[in-house]
Amino acid sequence: MVSISRRLRPRVGAALALLALAGTACAGEPPQGATAPADPGIGHVHGLGVDPADGTVYVAGHYGLFQIRSTDTARRVADRIQDHMGFTVVGPKTFLASGHPGASDVASGASPHLGLIRTTDAGITWTPVSEAGVADFHAIQPAGAALYAYDSQTGRLRRSGDDGRSWTPGAEAEVVDLAAHAERPDRVYATTPDGLRVSEDGGVTFTALAGSPLMSHVDSSGEDELTGAGADGQVYTSKDGGTTWQASGRLPGPASAFTAVNRQHVLAALEDGTVVESTDGGRRFSVIYRPARS
Repeated sequence: MVSISRRLRPRVGAALALLALAGTACAGEPPQGATAPADPGIGHVHGLGVDPADGTVYVAGHYGLFQIRSTDTARRVADRIQDHMGFTVVGPKTFLASGHPGASDVASGASPHLGLIRTTDAGITWTPVSEAGVADFHAIQPAGAALYAYDSQTGRLRRSGDDGRSWTPGAEAEVVDLAAHAERPDRVYATTPDGLRVSEDGGVTFTALAGSPLMSHVDSSGEDELTGAGADGQVYTSKDGGTTWQASGRLPGPASAFTAVNRQHVLAALEDGTVVESTDGGRRFSVIYRPARS
C-alpha cells in the first residue's frame, strides 16, 4: 500500500474571501443611513444531515446552517452567518462542523478558521473542540470510536480517537469526500480526482479501488455498503466494500453535497442549492427544497 500524493496545495480562497468581506459593513449592522443588506441565503451547500431527534433535514451552507421546512422554505438556525465547509450529524441534536466565521466575526478579529466545532442543541450554540484558528476541515466522517477529517490547510487526512480533541496525522491527499462505518472503524474511503481509494489502517496509507467509477461523493450505510455520486449525477451502489458497483438512479445534476442517512434514505444537494431525497436507496429522487430564483 502507498500513501496518496498531494497534487494541490492547500486552498486559501475561502479564507481570503472572508478577509475581504471583513472590510465591508457587517451583516445586520449597516452604516448609519444605509439600507440593511439582503439576507445572502444558503449559498453553496457543503453538507447535509438528518437530526435523529426529530427527523429534521439540515443544510450546511456557505452562509449558515438551515432547517428545511418545506420545498420553498429553509430557516436559518440562530440567525448565524458562518461558512460550514465540513458538517456531519453524530447524534440527536449533536453535530460537528468546520469552516470559517462570518464576515462580522472576522472584522472583530476572529481567525478565518473555525477548527472543529460542536453543537449539542441542533446548531443554536457551538463550542470549539480543537484546532481553532488552524484547521479547515472540508470533510468530517465519524466511524464509531474513530473520527476522520480532511484538513485543507495541511492537505492531510487526520484521525481522532477522542471525539476530535486530539488528532493523529494520516496520508497526504487531495480528498473531496470521506466514507466510513462504525463496524469497521479502521477502514476509510476517500474520493479523489484520481478515483476512489481505501485505507485499512485508519487513513495512514491508501490503495486505489480498481474498477470503481469516478465519483465526487461517497457514503457508507453498512459495513460493506457504499453509495456514491459521479460528477454527471449518476448514483452507484456497492454491497461488497467497493469491489463491484451497480448503477442506480441519477441525480438531476452534479452533487455539491451527498449523504446516505441509512440503506434507503439518501440526500443530495445540487450546485444550484436544490436538495433532493431518495427513500429507495438512490434509485429515485424527489425535490424537498428548491431555493428562490432571483
